[in-house]
Amino acid sequence: MRRVRGRAIAAGWAVAGLLASGAASALERLDFAVTAAPSALESELRAASVLLASQKAGKVSAQEIFADARAEYGSLLNRLYAGGHYSAVIHVYLDGIEAASIAPLNAPKSISVVRVAVEAGPVFGFSSADLAPLAAATVLPEGFALGQPAESGVVIQAVTAGVTAWRTLGYAKAKVAKQSLIADHQGSSLAAHITLNPGPKLRFGALQIEGAERMKPARLRAIAGLPEGQLFRPRDLDTAAQRLRRTGVFKSVTLVEDDAITAPDLLGITAKLVEEKRRRYSFGAEIASAEGLSLTGQWLHRNLFGGAERLTFDGAIKNIGTKSGGVDYSFGSSLARPATFDADTTLTVGAGFGRLQEVDYDSNYLTASLGLEHIFSPKLTGTAALAFDYSRVTDSGGKTLYRALSLPLGLVWDLRDSKTDPTGNIYAAAELKPFLGYGVTDSGARASLDLRGYKNLDAGRRFVLAARLQAGAVFGASLAGTPRDYLFYSGGPGTVRGQPYQSLGVDVLRNSAGATFTTGGQAFVGGAFEARAKVTESLGLVGFFDIGRVDARNFFKAGDWHSGAGLGLRYATPVGPIRLDVALPVGGSTGAGAQVYVGLGQAF
Repeated sequence: MRRVRGRAIAAGWAVAGLLASGAASALERLDFAVTAAPSALESELRAASVLLASQKAGKVSAQEIFADARAEYGSLLNRLYAGGHYSAVIHVYLDGIEAASIAPLNAPKSISVVRVAVEAGPVFGFSSADLAPLAAATVLPEGFALGQPAESGVVIQAVTAGVTAWRTLGYAKAKVAKQSLIADHQGSSLAAHITLNPGPKLRFGALQIEGAERMKPARLRAIAGLPEGQLFRPRDLDTAAQRLRRTGVFKSVTLVEDDAITAPDLLGITAKLVEEKRRRYSFGAEIASAEGLSLTGQWLHRNLFGGAERLTFDGAIKNIGTKSGGVDYSFGSSLARPATFDADTTLTVGAGFGRLQEVDYDSNYLTASLGLEHIFSPKLTGTAALAFDYSRVTDSGGKTLYRALSLPLGLVWDLRDSKTDPTGNIYAAAELKPFLGYGVTDSGARASLDLRGYKNLDAGRRFVLAARLQAGAVFGASLAGTPRDYLFYSGGPGTVRGQPYQSLGVDVLRNSAGATFTTGGQAFVGGAFEARAKVTESLGLVGFFDIGRVDARNFFKAGDWHSGAGLGLRYATPVGPIRLDVALPVGGSTGAGAQVYVGLGQAF
């Protein structure tokens, strides 16, 4: 099926490396020539070349060159097979001697000239492409057909599709029973005949556990939610693994199918787990020229009672050195229990308190909540909670005590390809928060919407357009009777860059002296637009324009607009891009001068 002159022999490589260690090489030249092949194939072979990669990496010792030369045959041959070239001839010469003919114990002590010569030969076509038996829903690759190029990858894809289709129907032990791949070098064709063995239809057996030292087995099985006794389906296996991973308790999660079938038709599954450290500390910082420095910290216990309960304490100090308002602080704690009611529902109890010193009011607040989060799918999450909010607000109108019992309901639909640096698809988050007020606090409902879209403009995803639409409204309550933190403001990194933080509100309410003072509005709409370009793999440039409007009660009545624009730099890191934005006010009367923002991750 293949013809390769001077095939490398694997045995003795390590011995040769020891004998040749320390031997220097004055490598003068490395020639790489491909004949009877299109330029695209030559480029792919160069990319697959071990020797060219080693030269680029600066490997110069005879030991390294000799080892890489022997590996060159296999690497190039795999790429040729992937393109359907089954009669290729490969030569690798070290100072004129075929590398594969050199015994490992006679490894050269110096190498001056390396020459790689590849004759690709013709592209073989399928003279037959048979794969049977097939499940009803099998979709084979279009290339696996008579007369199509007989690429090795297409054969692998066809076999994978056939086995996967059987497994999807519950035949967990489906496999290749027999295969015949015959290359006709005279006719430049490949005959592929593959027989599958679906095996019996199986059900999930018991879930066994390995490596969970601090987890209670019963809770672990509840979190995994593997449907024991039901028909085997690969997606249920994947879902169980995802549920275990998202607890954050485990560093590694692998679900392994038993080799043997348990009578009569059960397939046992073993969860092989590696636990994370129980506690984690994290800190964060963000700075903006007008808002000042913000510091955040968190302490987390991943497995409080042995059931993946997550106890979290959060603290934040914000607006340190702000040009307006004052320093804000907050402290909160929450306890989350996964697999409550079902495997995809998490129960969370939380409480927090803090102080806000905004431009137009000060507030001491306290909040407590009992909530549920349900994961409908990896892309769709829903939340519901019962919360109590208490705040004592001081502003130009005097002191006001707000108290409200609320029922926040939310949905998040996240189709982005990355949470920290998305290049495609959409994100949507919506919340409806009915509230029942006490005392001077009115009853009503608060609604908010956050839509984001991303469009890459090239195959390499180096140029991306991003857009964001935000909207919110308060219904049923008067402006004065709405808790101050339920109202909407605009300005700052979350809404309109280039404008000071929460600089846009409404001037409707009057104090005891009859003068108006600024508050948030009951209606808000905002947009953000970015053009992102990667200059290098690590460095990116961004141009952006943001706009926002706040109205007292109804959209586009008794309100005003403002906007900002600027440029930004992005520096890629493993945890997301570091963001530096410089923005100027473009429209409105709320800002003057440049605003600078530094943070982690894209702006949206």
